[in-house]
Amino acid sequence: MLDGREDQAAGLRRLFRRAPPLVVALYACGRHRGRNAVLAAHRIAGRAERVLILDEAQGDEALGEALGVGTGVDLLQLLDGHTTLGNVLQPAPGLLGRVPAAAAALALPLLDDARRACLVEALRLLHRHAGFVLIHSACEGAAQPSPFVHAAPRRLVLAEASASGATEAYQTIKGLAAAGAGSVHVAVCRARGRADAQAFFASLEALVRRHVGVPLAWLGELERDDIASALQQPLRSAGRDVGAAFMRRIDAIARAPRAPRP
Repeated sequence: MLDGREDQAAGLRRLFRRAPPLVVALYACGRHRGRNAVLAAHRIAGRAERVLILDEAQGDEALGEALGVGTGVDLLQLLDGHTTLGNVLQPAPGLLGRVPAAAAALALPLLDDARRACLVEALRLLHRHAGFVLIHSACEGAAQPSPFVHAAPRRLVLAEASASGATEAYQTIKGLAAAGAGSVHVAVCRARGRADAQAFFASLEALVRRHVGVPLAWLGELERDDIASALQQPLRSAGRDVGAAFMRRIDAIARAPRAPRP
């Protein structure tokens, strides 16, 4: 018999894998994380896509300030009986908007069936108006993804072409692999040019291949390439990569803490 967590995961997967919209978990790395994430949203929106940001990052990592919309009301507040989707959705120029979801991401596994269904229905209503949904998450939490990230069919690491960007991108990819990711999309930003971006990715890919083993899908430069179209292409993973990803997921599930039985 399925427990609540499995029901929740299945429901989110069904919602997040029904396109449109295309749902992508976004991790922005480097000195300008927030600005890089916002740039990615606008670059995708520039391809006539209505972009919704589901922002589960907290504190300084959240995108409210970078978007100029403030902290906002968390998605979880919908459960108080007074807050509406209009209160939660923060319109932003050029985008469908931002929905703060840090508290919702933390609380979702702990909610009863009725409250969980309420949040999933709210997401379904938001999805009707979006072409892309970016689940913005902090890099430090890559190894312990929220239910939202876990259900997303794609993971995009936006790597700034800098020393800190390289370090954070590697650590994020390593965390995603530990959580069971089968493959990861990578785009490079703030490079000096095409050759610099390609060299940066080649170095990162070699390091990941040597020490992590998860395959990377190169999307190109954020500022110059059509990232939106590239994300819509299916990931091509070798059979052994799929098998390795399966074993990583099994290991992650085996190490996950179990909820106490009533």
